[in-house]
Amino acid sequence: MQKVEAVGNWVSKWFTLLVVVVAAFSFFAPSFGTAIAPHTSLLLGVVLFGMGLTLSRKDFARILRRPWPVIAGTVAHYVIMPGIAYLLCLIFHLSGPTAVGVILVGSCPSGTSSNVMAYLAGGDVALDVSIGMLSTLLAPIMLPSLLLLYAGQWVTIPAASLFLGAIRIVLLPVFLGVLVHTIFGDRIAAVNHVLPLVSQTAILLIVCAVFAANHAHLFTGQTALVIPVVMLHNLSGYGLGFLFAHIIRLNYPQRKAITFEVGMQDSALGATLAMQYFHPAAAIPSTIFSIWHNISGSVLSSYWRNKANKDEQLVAAKTTLQHS
Repeated sequence: MQKVEAVGNWVSKWFTLLVVVVAAFSFFAPSFGTAIAPHTSLLLGVVLFGMGLTLSRKDFARILRRPWPVIAGTVAHYVIMPGIAYLLCLIFHLSGPTAVGVILVGSCPSGTSSNVMAYLAGGDVALDVSIGMLSTLLAPIMLPSLLLLYAGQWVTIPAASLFLGAIRIVLLPVFLGVLVHTIFGDRIAAVNHVLPLVSQTAILLIVCAVFAANHAHLFTGQTALVIPVVMLHNLSGYGLGFLFAHIIRLNYPQRKAITFEVGMQDSALGATLAMQYFHPAAAIPSTIFSIWHNISGSVLSSYWRNKANKDEQLVAAKTTLQHS
């Protein structure tokens, strides 16, 4: 078990680089990823089942005890990110599957990577996890609704199919995970040590499938615009998320949590839904988002962590001077 944990820690450390390597491999050798493509929803189900295994009644009770920051953060997430996605599509004149892909990733719930970033940055991790959980539970309603609102001008949105698919792909695995945790309790603790590695492996396989499915269309003019759009989308989410948390007078750790919860998306879900309900090219924005938000999130969390360390050192130095 310790070896598995060690491998999981190594994969976590180099995850962004591994995503790039897997994407490059799938581009030049697409046959492996093509075989995986029909099973992306199953892979995502494994990830979300693992998420459910980590949840308990205490996590749901936490939302009821402190509902205001959780609700505010979830509303901010579902207002800011889809809205920015739509504006960027208009500004960059995106259309068709590319525009749908950008709006799709913007309409997804917040990504699990934000939990790690909030922890590293000294943010309110409990708030971060609660917003992520609530936004995920709302996904079957919010995803088809937001896509109808923002992307209906480019493609026909299968709202009913998306709603049922999100329940099957998102809610059912999470519910099963929570149920297993409730039944077996602490006896599944050993399994939880393996979950990060299992989840990251599943996400890498989804990335592999997306790049394999799009290897012939990746270097077009329309696709090239996706990179700056994704970067602006993510960074705008951080900035507006932090500003929103500041305006409603949350404390500094809560502002950090909401910053990550607004700006980081469940890009694996976006890629999976794009492959199932739209054109494979609609999965490209989600895949690029997966790479970029891990980079930007790591940089931002490092900045906040270093800033906190410097502030602590400054306070310690002042205290020493006062007592000398």
